[in-house]
Amino acid sequence: MKPHADWDELERIFPSIREYQRLAAKHGIDDIFQDNGGKILQVLLVLGLTQLPGREGNDAKDADGNEFELKSVNILKTVNFSTHHHMNPVIIKKYRQVDWIFATYEGIELKEIYRLTPETLEPFYLRWEEKWHQDGRKDINNPKIPVSYVQAHGERLYASNPPPAPTVVQPAINFDPEQPD
Repeated sequence: MKPHADWDELERIFPSIREYQRLAAKHGIDDIFQDNGGKILQVLLVLGLTQLPGREGNDAKDADGNEFELKSVNILKTVNFSTHHHMNPVIIKKYRQVDWIFATYEGIELKEIYRLTPETLEPFYLRWEEKWHQDGRKDINNPKIPVSYVQAHGERLYASNPPPAPTVVQPAINFDPEQPD
């Protein structure tokens, strides 16, 4: 087989990707390409958080020891944040103890970060508990939280600043510097 025409370009930029991975490893992220590792690193650094080790429990903590659940979404693909593949009262109880951090992305570009409290998320917790009981105590597969809810009810912690639109100067029509205004 013959390499793709872009192989040389990937080889050229790969040292920068390795530097990105080294930075991520300093923050406990083993692989920037798995489990949103690169996006998690960005959120941790923007907010000054520390990743908590392991896959069980909360995701990050701040300098005061407050723990957080982290969620991200690519709004080019979906308008809902994923939660947990086996939502049940035990998980909901854990979630009720911490604030959540929600990051919206357009592809790889971080757009906004919001913080929601357990009180703000309580309508979801109640609905999920009710569904769990109604469905015969069956875990709920990944219930969603709409981006629109997060934006309407959350505290915005970060917003990207898009570059300003270029200023277009229109030349004056029939301008004669010798003529008074």
